[in-house]
Amino acid sequence: MKNLLILFAISLVCFNCKSPEARLPESVQSGSFLKASAERNKKLNELEHKQIQDVINSNPGRNYIASKSGFWYSYNTQIENETAQPQFGDVVDFTFDVSTIEGDEIYADTNKTYVMDKEELFTGLREGLKLLKPTESATFIFPSQKAFGYYGDEHKIGTNVPLICEVTLNTIIKTND
Repeated sequence: MKNLLILFAISLVCFNCKSPEARLPESVQSGSFLKASAERNKKLNELEHKQIQDVINSNPGRNYIASKSGFWYSYNTQIENETAQPQFGDVVDFTFDVSTIEGDEIYADTNKTYVMDKEELFTGLREGLKLLKPTESATFIFPSQKAFGYYGDEHKIGTNVPLICEVTLNTIIKTND
């Protein structure tokens, strides 16, 4: 009986001491979600660019400039002399109006003080402010990815809404940063 017990213990040790085997995945992702998302975004981008082009074409008297950052702008008031533009860390005071691409007003005559690139501000407006000099005014047309994108502003601006912003840069306070 003792031999049988020893034989049983040895067989348990021998057969239970193998290394763990890797499990195969239950399903394989094909990347179809990412492909569908990319296609959806391409269609959205094409639609927004068409809407923006329609706005530009409906204002033939305005000279819209395509920025390197992916939005369009036109000066309402332009200062010709060499004046400083906002840089990183400068404190700017500006006034802006926000409307949809169809012209529906969202925010009107909003005044804001902002520390350049150190506080939260949507990408397009942050980049647009860098183009302005004190007392200059411009109309910016932002595609949704340069505005509030997929999330909106969680108040009045919804998902994937291209925007038109009238912006006046009132003052710049230079910092030593």
